Amino acid sequence: MVDPAVIAGTPSVGGWRARVIVVSDGVAAGDREDRGGPLLRAALERAGAVVEAVVVTPDGIGAVGDTLRAQAAGFDGLLITTGGTGFGPRDLTPEGTRRVIDREAPGLAEAMRLVNPLGRLSRGLAGTLGSTLILNVPGSPKGAVECLEAVIDVVPHALTLLSGHRPH
Repeated sequence: MVDPAVIAGTPSVGGWRARVIVVSDGVAAGDREDRGGPLLRAALERAGAVVEAVVVTPDGIGAVGDTLRAQAAGFDGLLITTGGTGFGPRDLTPEGTRRVIDREAPGLAEAMRLVNPLGRLSRGLAGTLGSTLILNVPGSPKGAVECLEAVIDVVPHALTLLSGHRPH
């Protein structure tokens, strides 16, 4: 099981819950700076989320799956991964995600792909694990924020539904 290093601070009070998972061999090894995690954190906070943590895991099906399970345990909120959604040999975030989710949410993944022509190259998934919503966004900082912003307006409602509330 991966023991991801928590690299972010303490959550503020109020809002819905979110955690960011940076999927990168280079960031995990300390060879590269994480630029996407801080931008996603800021975008989530602007949208009203309480970002509880930004964690880092290396690429790979097992590492991603183990980190998702660990972060989803006892968590009701959004887990957003950044990185590993492309065509590179180590881009295995969708495979790790598919291994752990209960149900896919293809409408969210499709909406994220539509924000930019390069989105057609993303293999990212969206789905649920218990009462956690999981979104895979690209590792590109700009692409990650664009994809999040494409669906952020419906995330609080999705989380309400996942928690068992029926607002309509």
